[in-house]
Amino acid sequence: MKADPKADAAPAPNSKKKLLVIGVMALVILGAGGGAAWFFTKSSDGKEDKHKPVHAEPPVYVPLEQFTVNLQPENGDQYLQLQFTLQVPNEEQSKIVKDNMPKVRSRVLLLLSGKKASEISTVDGKRALGKEIIAAVNAPFVDKGAPQEVNDVLFTSFIVQ
Repeated sequence: MKADPKADAAPAPNSKKKLLVIGVMALVILGAGGGAAWFFTKSSDGKEDKHKPVHAEPPVYVPLEQFTVNLQPENGDQYLQLQFTLQVPNEEQSKIVKDNMPKVRSRVLLLLSGKKASEISTVDGKRALGKEIIAAVNAPFVDKGAPQEVNDVLFTSFIVQ
């Protein structure tokens, strides 16, 4: 008995079918990549990514008058003579700070008079003092009010004697 020659022969590959499968796979991969790119560049509310630069208005600077305070005693009597400028994000915040300047000055004077010369004589000590000043000024001026938005303290004069 002879076997059927068609049964022994391997089926001929269908090149059109392979090409179609490869094309569909390429489209799926490209679609998944495009979807992932869209997902990571859009925020949940459909707006653009928050990490992209935003053209904000330039900051506003509020200079404060000079402070002179007695420091906590370490090596005899010492005092601090300090002048700085507050950086705020806009004119509205500048007006709020200026309108409440007596409270700002009082908060800063109380903060400064509790310091020792050794705490504020280093660069790190000055940076820490700047952060403390920001926290003191950003505290709401009225009970349960909104905090201010002071972004930075820029020292213009710093003398410890």
